Amino acid sequence: MLHNIKSVLAALLIVSGLFLSSCDKDAGEGGTSTIKGKVMVYDYDASFQACQDTYPAFKEDVYIIYGDDRSTYDDKMETSYDGSFEFKYLRKGKYKIFAYTKDTTGASNGTYNDSRPRLPSMVEVEITSNRSEVVAKDIIMLDNNQ
Repeated sequence: MLHNIKSVLAALLIVSGLFLSSCDKDAGEGGTSTIKGKVMVYDYDASFQACQDTYPAFKEDVYIIYGDDRSTYDDKMETSYDGSFEFKYLRKGKYKIFAYTKDTTGASNGTYNDSRPRLPSMVEVEITSNRSEVVAKDIIMLDNNQ
């Protein structure tokens, strides 16, 4: 009888192990990977016709969306003095990272209106393996000295 109980317990352990190992977790927190990047500002003249300067975006909010089928952000952080950001402890999956830019629809043709909402400047990143560090393309914020 003891042998039968051990056999049943072993079978249950094997089945539960297979079940748990087959569950894929979605993108998000709880992993071992990191996404790093920078936010750069391209400072244009008042009509958004000529770039006057480029520099790191200091103390700007950067947002991250876990997965590719969501529209609301899951986390945010502030850039450092050199425009850098880092989202840690992420799982494998797809991510969208963005910051808001001052350039809005019509701004590049000289009709900028400060009352318009700012638009996101977004990059997409994929983590394909655990314990990895992925460097995202620079996020570009357009601004003007208006």
